[in-house]
Amino acid sequence: MPGEIARRSAPKAPDGKTTAPRPRMEIGWREDIGLPDLGIGRLKAKIDTGARTSAIHAEDQVTFDREGRRWVAFTVPHAVPSRVEAPILDEREIKNTSGRPERRIVIRTTLVLGTRRWHIDLSLADRAEMTFDIILGRTAIRKRRILVNPGRSFLAGPPGKSAAETRSSA
Repeated sequence: MPGEIARRSAPKAPDGKTTAPRPRMEIGWREDIGLPDLGIGRLKAKIDTGARTSAIHAEDQVTFDREGRRWVAFTVPHAVPSRVEAPILDEREIKNTSGRPERRIVIRTTLVLGTRRWHIDLSLADRAEMTFDIILGRTAIRKRRILVNPGRSFLAGPPGKSAAETRSSA
């Protein structure tokens, strides 16, 4: 009916039965994340709901062909390992922090936040003047039942572990 709020139906399990929705995850304005496809186990990230696109600081970018696909190698200064490689997903015009569009390489990689993992698109940017080597924008966290608490930090726990697991092992 007009004026009613549309309700989404509950998710379906493979057997067709409805399942309970995944509980909401509360995260802070900064979190430790992992990027396992790049071999990066832990990196401090800023959660930036004002940014649409996620970006990682990428120095010394070199593009090359591998098995018929375009790849990029780049350095993330504060990561271990610092030199990484990934297939190129796209090149896009993305607005920088000043609002000016710039052409950037975009890769798709797995993000690990607490115990959850999913794929995100990540633009390669010059973030040398920024505090964090990586920002997670809205598109990286939407549809994931995540709430951002701007007054807290590191609520998710280390990548691959829940905050509760971290507290109980301390």
